[in-house]
This record gives sequence, structure tokens and C-alpha cells, in this order.
Amino acid sequence: MRTPTPRRALLRSRHARIGVAAAVLAATGALTVTFVSAGGKGTADAATELQQYAAIETVRPNVTVPRVQANGSRGRFVVDCGTNANGKFSPDNPVAQPGIKNGAEHVHDFVGNLAITANSSDADLDASGTTCRNGDKSSYFWPVVRIDRSVRSGTDTRRALAATTPTVTCPGVRNRLPAVPAGARDAVLARLRSLDEATARANARMASNRGRIDARANDALLTSLRTERVRLIKGISDSIAAAGGGRSSGLVSLVECDVSYDGMHAAMRHTAAELKGRLVASPQVQCPTVRDKLPGVPAPALDEVNRNLTELDRQIAEADERLVTTRGQGGPDFVANAVVGPLNARRVAVLDRIATAIGRHTDRPRNLGALATCTVSGQSGAPVTPQPSSSAAAPLPDPQGPNLELPNNTGGIVRPASVLIEYRGNATSKVVPMPKFLRALTGDAKPTSRGPANARAAWTCSGFADRLADRYPICPAGRQVQRVHDFPGCWDGKNTDSANHRSHVAFADRATGACPAGFVAIPQLRITISYAIPRDVQLKGQYALDSFPEEDHNPFSDHDDFVNVNSARTMQRIATCINKARVC
Repeated sequence: MRTPTPRRALLRSRHARIGVAAAVLAATGALTVTFVSAGGKGTADAATELQQYAAIETVRPNVTVPRVQANGSRGRFVVDCGTNANGKFSPDNPVAQPGIKNGAEHVHDFVGNLAITANSSDADLDASGTTCRNGDKSSYFWPVVRIDRSVRSGTDTRRALAATTPTVTCPGVRNRLPAVPAGARDAVLARLRSLDEATARANARMASNRGRIDARANDALLTSLRTERVRLIKGISDSIAAAGGGRSSGLVSLVECDVSYDGMHAAMRHTAAELKGRLVASPQVQCPTVRDKLPGVPAPALDEVNRNLTELDRQIAEADERLVTTRGQGGPDFVANAVVGPLNARRVAVLDRIATAIGRHTDRPRNLGALATCTVSGQSGAPVTPQPSSSAAAPLPDPQGPNLELPNNTGGIVRPASVLIEYRGNATSKVVPMPKFLRALTGDAKPTSRGPANARAAWTCSGFADRLADRYPICPAGRQVQRVHDFPGCWDGKNTDSANHRSHVAFADRATGACPAGFVAIPQLRITISYAIPRDVQLKGQYALDSFPEEDHNPFSDHDDFVNVNSARTMQRIATCINKARVC
């Protein structure tokens, strides 16, 4: 890692730490950023320098707690999932960017589910182990906080943006489909080509925004692309079902695309040249995809092929979990002998069963066995050369070195002093159990490039629960820095995900606590993460959130994600505890 210089340390003072609205947008004049909830900051013009750190005493109380009505639910259920002591860190975002490896471009702390990656299926999650003491297999994850005395001012970000052409990044669909019936193959392939063409058209439109960020234009483009992808992905699902393949579940999670400024990596600290030859410190199994390599499957073989595809997914999930739980064990060949070798052997057998099932009814597919061999990214002794690029198809860099650093996300990760996970009631009604595999998120990782409508102030200090800020807090001596993440507590009663990952859930009214019409109250998840950050580090502005490159550590980009993998029995216990006004 580059040795910090005194000059670089000085650059990161409170005044040099330019808010992303100023640092990224001032040169373009493309947008006025409006902060919808702040420590009295209100709105800020793009040309205004924002101080990213504020003494918590200067933030006015702004937290409203609705009065619990007679039919309300005032109980609380606490889950202890630890503080990520096992070191499950990853730049994957399985909720917002399923199927996109390292899609977050920043590192997340994960607690709970041990197997989860960007490619995990519901079955993988359900079969996983967990760090939660009550057996909760849910996944809870948020961006890490780092201390870095060498972080730059906004100059690097402005220079990097000026050389970047934004792109559109979309979840892949081909390798997430079930077995495609032979009778539906042509229709499915045609729609997959249309998905590619829609992405290409979107990227052509994005090319006009080289060197600048225009949140309104980005939102309009993503909305149009979302509409087209909903139609095409539904058409794929309908074609598979009509040909006897059954209704595909989970495809709605693949609809939403995102704008990407990962081309900024090439001009930032930790460029490709600097990273070349370093060792990746966050291992994950990498296997050839199989679903997109299969021919059309005869109807009588569909069930058997799908069972074996699920088995392949489960094997990878088990191997990923084993990499987490056995970290540091054995000698240099442990991973190869205890994880990868057995995985490859099992894959040979399953791929042969798939070929045999298809071959009973048509020509046996050739060379499926070539897809058996997996590797591990970041295996000790395996150097990695990341490929930062503005191309949406280019691989995104892996975390590097002992600090799991990424371009512009540098410094030592601060482990939480404590993580409080609690499910809470609703002020106006009883809660119903949330459905298994419900996905939810809170906050927005990209308030600059997508607009601040979904961003939420989350920062405070212990002892100041009556106020939340969209700036990094400077706490009184002896108090801890805290992030308070409230998730939506209302559900549409039908869906576990939606095309934009948000519209199937909603926040209760801030004043009354009531759910919107058409929604029912569910246990409302709150995660409070506390950090013992030295006060001199706070005063010097030397701690910050990992972020996307265009956000440049914007504290208003804080966010949190969740997948409910509680059993139906446990979730009923949670709802009963809350409805009976108990603390469990």
C-alpha cells in the first residue's frame, strides 16, 4: 500500500473534504443537489462546498417518533448476529445488483448468512449457515467505514470524472434462467438479444454525458430501460411457462439496471498499474456458467435438469461458505484440496447427469464436462490484475491486500464496536410476518448520479438518538459514532421483490406511523452500527464511508440491505412478540 505523505494527510481536513455535490458537479453545472433530510443544511447548490463533518451538538433534533395508538404494536425483537468477526467482506450487492460480481465497487460488512454472494439463489440462502445466535439465516449488509489519513481532496474525483464516459450496468439474465424448453428456445433467445440491444441503445445515449453527471437524465434513461426490461423479461418467463417449463421465480430481481462511473477507477488511486500483482484478500469460488450453455431441453427432461442446476448452485454456495468458515486453516494447498478439488469432482457428476437427462430424448450435449473446473479468486499465491474500465462488460476490481482496498476506497476498515439488529412495531396497527426471501434496502448508494429522493440521513452519536445527520458526526469525548438504518415497515402483501427493488415495500408515514393504502405493517427492521473512532480522527475528518467512485465518500450515500431468510416459525415468533408489546 502506498505510504501516506504529510501533504496527503493535510488535504483531508474538514474544509478540504469536498462534498460530492461540489466535488463532482461543480465543474459541470449539471445539477442542483437537494438534501431532503439533514442537520439543518437543507439544500445546496452544486457550486457550494459542503463540509462533510459536523459536531453532533450543532445538528438540531429531527427524529419524529409517532405516538402508538390503541391498535398499534409496541414490542421489539432483537437478533444478535455479531459484528462480522469472521471477516465476511465483499463488494457484491445481492439485493440491488444480483449476478454482478463486485458490482458495489465498495466493500460491505456482511453478518448473518454465510453463503450469500451476488449469485446466490433463495435455495442457497436457505441451506446456508449463519452468524446469528438464534439461527436466523437472513443477510444484513452495509458499506464499511475506513480510517485513512492519506485520502485526497475532491481533485482526484473531478479529474477522473472528466475522463469518464458513464455506462449502464444490468444484471445478466442468460445465466440466471431455469432450463429453457426446446419449444421456447427461439423465443427466449430473441428476447435475450433484445435485452442486449436495449442496453446498447442506453449506452449510446449515455455517451453524450461524458465527463459529467446528470441525475435527471440518468433517472429518465433508467426508467425507460426498466419498462423495456420488464416487458422482455416477463416475455421470457411467459415463453418458458407456455412450453411446459413452469413459472420462473425471481426474474423480477434482474430487471433494474444502474448507471456506472467505474471508468473513474483508471484515474484514481489504486489504478490497474498499482494493483497488478497484488493478492486478492476476499476469496470467492468462480465457476463456468452452465445455464447459458445448454441447448433447448426436451419437456420430459426439464424437471431433472432443473434439479441438477439447483444442485450446481448449492455446491458453489457451500464452497463459498466453507471459504469463510475455514479462513486461515491448513497450509498453502488447503483451499485446493479441501474446497476446490471436491467441488470440481461433484460438478463432473452433476454435469454428466444433466447431459444424460437431455440425451435420453435428443442428442446428448457435448463438452459439458469442460464446465466442471472452478477456481478461487484471491487464492493465496494467485496474483490478480483487475481491469478498471468504463465498459459495463469489463470485470470490476477485486478488493486488494490486507485492508481489502478498492480504487478510492482505501485505508483500514473499522470493525463495529456493536451491531444492534431489532424488529419493531407499527404505531397504528399490529404487524404481520414478513414473507421469507423478502428483499429490502434503505438509503441510496448513488444520490449524486440518481438523485437524492431515496437517500436518508443516518449518522449520529451515542446519546443523541433524537437527531440524524447526512454528514459525518463529530462526537463528544466518550461517545461512539453511530449509523442508524431504518428499513421500510410496510409491505404490499404479495411480492418479495420488485423491478426497482423498492416499490413492493414502503415507509410508514413519518408523523402518524400509518402504512400507505394497499400496504400492511410488517416487523420494521432497524440496524444500529456503533464505532469507537478516536476523536482526533473525527476532528481531522479521517474516517469515511466506502462508496461508488462518483460519490467520493459522500456520507449521504449511506445505505443498508437485507434479505429475510428467517423461517416461517421464527418470523411468526417475531410478529407475536411485537404485537404483544414484549421485548424478546
